[in-house]
Amino acid sequence: MKTGRIILGLCAAAAFIAATASCESNGKTESLHTGDLVFVGIPTDYSIESGSMDEAIASSTGEAEGLNLIHVAIAEVEGDSTWIIDATVRHGVDRHPLDTFLTDFTLKDGSYPEFIIKRLKDDKEASAYVENAKKFIGQPYDVHFLPENDSMYCSELVRDSYIGKDGSYVFESAPMNFKDADGEFPLYWRQLFALIGSPIPQGIEGTNPSEMSKSTALRDVKVKLTE
Repeated sequence: MKTGRIILGLCAAAAFIAATASCESNGKTESLHTGDLVFVGIPTDYSIESGSMDEAIASSTGEAEGLNLIHVAIAEVEGDSTWIIDATVRHGVDRHPLDTFLTDFTLKDGSYPEFIIKRLKDDKEASAYVENAKKFIGQPYDVHFLPENDSMYCSELVRDSYIGKDGSYVFESAPMNFKDADGEFPLYWRQLFALIGSPIPQGIEGTNPSEMSKSTALRDVKVKLTE
């Protein structure tokens, strides 16, 4: 995805046992840690139902090949339980068990998207960042995709939570882009912003999961979220 392209996430009692699920990576077993980021990726050629938020996201963020990263979430591990803190249309900013997250992002054919796990290279403040994220729980999903409006979209939540004690941000912001590969605004965005009576926030400073996933502050970890 090109710099500044926005990919926002959409959108059960027992937590999924993914906290202990793991896989081998160069002989080293890794498990999910508090503060890890879970990126959700779908194939660029995945067929998405007309008129959905997913379709608009895919249109405005498509790569020539590979995956569209449509969402990013924060993991929290407590004993044998794994929780997700994220911002979605369905829940707003919320903390819920991992199995709820997996259900929300199950694809139309019943399969799962790609889950890409990233960990801070320096994660000594990871727990503090998660506690920061909890302060936003209850805020609505940001359909305007604007900063400082008491609502959040997925990568905005991560950026505003991962802030050092000195006030510095771990993740950079970038101008947002809602246009498709042909330079046009998809119908969904035109209808949405007409409905809410706001101009499309093209070029407004913001964040997106794809660019966030490329941050030099992160490293890849191999963790199996599903059985």
